[in-house]
Amino acid sequence: MKDFLNRTFRLEERGTNVRTELIAGLTTFMAMAYILMVNPGMFAELGTVSFGAVYIATALSAVVGTVLIALLANLPLAQASGMGLNAFFVYTACFGLGFSYANALVFCLVDGLIFILLTLTGLRRIIFDAVPAAVKAAIPAGIGLFIAFLGLQNAGLVVNDDATLVNLASFNLLGSATWASIMPLLVTILGVIAVAAMSKKNVKGAILWSILGATAIYYLLGLTVDGFYVDFWAGKTLNPLVAFQEFGTGAFGQVFVNGFDFSAYLAVEGHNVGTLIVAFITTALAFCMVDMFDTMGTLYGACRGGNLLVENEKGELEVPNMNKAMMADAIATCTGAICGTSTVTTFVESSAGVGVGGRTGLSSMFTAIMFFIAMFLAPVAALIPATAYAVALIYVGILMMGCVKDIDWGDPAIALPAFLTIAMMPFTYNISYGIAFGLISYILIKVCTGKIKEVNVGTWVIGALFAAMFFLTH
Repeated sequence: MKDFLNRTFRLEERGTNVRTELIAGLTTFMAMAYILMVNPGMFAELGTVSFGAVYIATALSAVVGTVLIALLANLPLAQASGMGLNAFFVYTACFGLGFSYANALVFCLVDGLIFILLTLTGLRRIIFDAVPAAVKAAIPAGIGLFIAFLGLQNAGLVVNDDATLVNLASFNLLGSATWASIMPLLVTILGVIAVAAMSKKNVKGAILWSILGATAIYYLLGLTVDGFYVDFWAGKTLNPLVAFQEFGTGAFGQVFVNGFDFSAYLAVEGHNVGTLIVAFITTALAFCMVDMFDTMGTLYGACRGGNLLVENEKGELEVPNMNKAMMADAIATCTGAICGTSTVTTFVESSAGVGVGGRTGLSSMFTAIMFFIAMFLAPVAALIPATAYAVALIYVGILMMGCVKDIDWGDPAIALPAFLTIAMMPFTYNISYGIAFGLISYILIKVCTGKIKEVNVGTWVIGALFAAMFFLTH
């Protein structure tokens, strides 16, 4: 077996061994296992698909995607439903634009198919270059701010206000607040502080441990709240097979069963076939762009951190087996859509495994095995309260904001598109609107400053599509 693994994954060639790859695979799983609780929690808000169904879809697609990148590209990376892309699915495509859960799965399927086509033809570079550098750098930050905002809302820290639209939840025990309303808020705050402290101390799986710790504290403090445990087991079960049943009837294959039925969208006043076509194109395009930038950036960043980059014929450093890694990502996205979850992408948390010595796809295989085992723990994951998984949303949002340091804020022609890209995502509750404002403002600034020739054809086409989205569908 040892010789087989060595030949298959070239362990000796990359200076590693089975034990090191095992530790790396387990580390990567611990770092990204939070997605198993966060993703189903977000999808359950739709009210049309259960936590258990999406839990299985998330775990299964993670297994497929991680095995693919291991076998096709032999890289120590793992895949799962991407943070930010799941928010785009739930809050933009479904709640914002009015598409159904099954409709939104079609966008993910189209995203995967386009990604496969772009990878096979090499056209992904053209689209990648069509988006200005300022907007590329700002997209992760905007998504980070958006999902952090979602986390603050899910935790109940940020609440609706008729006068200012949003406000901070009350902590005033002498006023309207009670211990029952304050306790969950304090748990989230403690969880965020805990994950930051553990990350500072380089604790592996800090986000997961913080979620589990916040959950334990939440239920422990529940003893101090009258009526907290009344009907606690209502709607809950310890039978893992229930989640598989819900997956089979409510998630798997829904993209084909109900995905192409857009009657509910067309029934909304002001919607017609024309608006559907424009909304379909721009939403699918936004999915594809976010997926592409996320994947390419994560692949490069993770491999650079582990000194895995190789020199190409031009003397430039690149990800080994880049096309195969991108193809694994694209196929996994199609698989995720069929299973019933949002776009599957390479996780930046894979860097944790690379950091402890992961050098080959064998570590990814160990990560995939852990996700397979986790498929049978859906009842346990379902006990995680929103106040606990909100910790992951807030902290991942913080991490994604780091890219703003790469933006030249002293240049107005760069600062404005970047700012609009970042700000409009949370302010409009729509990721595609942020991308649209960034692209359109970039084009207009170039036109107004006499640098229209610097705008390439691809940028004009994408900008025109997003402009049509505003004037024809919003």
